[in-house]
Amino acid sequence: MDSSTKAFLEIWHDIMLVGSILFAALSVITYLLYQLRVASITDLKSKHDFINNSEIRWLKWVFHFLGASAALAINLYGKDELTSISVAFWVRLFFSIAGATLIGYIASLVLDYYYPTRLNYKLRRLRYAPRISSTGNRMKLLSEEEEDVHMDEGMMAEENIFSIDYDVWIDEKTKEVKIEKYQGHLIALQCHNCGFYTMRVNREEIIERNEDGSPRELIKHYQCTYCKNVRATQFSISRKEVEDYKHTKPRIVRNAKSVELIKIDIHSNLGSKKSFEFHTVEEAQKFLNEFDFDKVA
Repeated sequence: MDSSTKAFLEIWHDIMLVGSILFAALSVITYLLYQLRVASITDLKSKHDFINNSEIRWLKWVFHFLGASAALAINLYGKDELTSISVAFWVRLFFSIAGATLIGYIASLVLDYYYPTRLNYKLRRLRYAPRISSTGNRMKLLSEEEEDVHMDEGMMAEENIFSIDYDVWIDEKTKEVKIEKYQGHLIALQCHNCGFYTMRVNREEIIERNEDGSPRELIKHYQCTYCKNVRATQFSISRKEVEDYKHTKPRIVRNAKSVELIKIDIHSNLGSKKSFEFHTVEEAQKFLNEFDFDKVA
C-alpha cells in the first residue's frame, strides 16, 4: 500500500469515527431539546398544539441523525484489514448507505402510520386534563349541549360539519369561560381496515341545500393514507340558534353498537362502593332509573 492511499484511509476512518460520534450526539441532543421544549410549555392547550404539530417532525430528525451515525460507523468495519481502495471499500460504503436508508425508511413508516395512534392517546390526555382558571379554581368541561350557549353561530357551524371542535371550560365559582379550538379529529380517524389512525378527509360534497341556499346535507369522503381504504359518511348540518340550546336536556345516546361492556361504579358518601356491568346502554339506563343504593347495600 503506497503512502498516499494509507494516508487517505487513515483520514477517512478518522472522519467516519468523529462523524459517527457527532451524529449520535446530535440525535440524543435533538431528542433532549424537544423534551425540554415540551416541558417548558405550561399551558396545556399550547403544549397540545406544539406536540400535535411538531413531535413527529422532531422524532424524524432524531432518526435521521441516528441513521447517519450508523452509516458512518459501518464504514469503520474492518478498517485495520483494509489496505487499499478495493472492492471491499466500495462494498462497505454501499452497505453503509443502505443501512442509513433502511433506518430512515423504517422510522418514517413507524412515525407516519403506527406512532400517530400512540400520539393520539397522548393528545387526548392533554386535551381533557383539568384546566385551572386565572383565580386558581379547577374548571369544568361542558357537555356538547351546555357548551353551545357560549359559542357563536360560526363556531357551531364548524362543529356541525366536524371540521373544527371546540371545548368550553368554565369556572363555576367566578363564571370565567375558556374556549379551546381543535381540529375535528386530533390526528385522524381510525381506519376500520388496518386499525391505524390514518383515515383523513379527502374531499367534502354538499348533496342537499335548504331553500335559502345554505347547506343541509354533507358527505365527507375519507381515505386511509396507509392501506388506501376509503369510506364516505353523510352529515346533517344543524340550523339551530344559540337560544335553541339553552333549555336542551342531556340525551342518552342509543346507537352504541361498538360498546362491548358498560361498567358502573357507584360510591356512597359513607365510603361504600358497588360495581355493576351491562352489555347495552339501554340496560344500564334502566338500572340507573330504578337504582336504590340502600336496597343493594
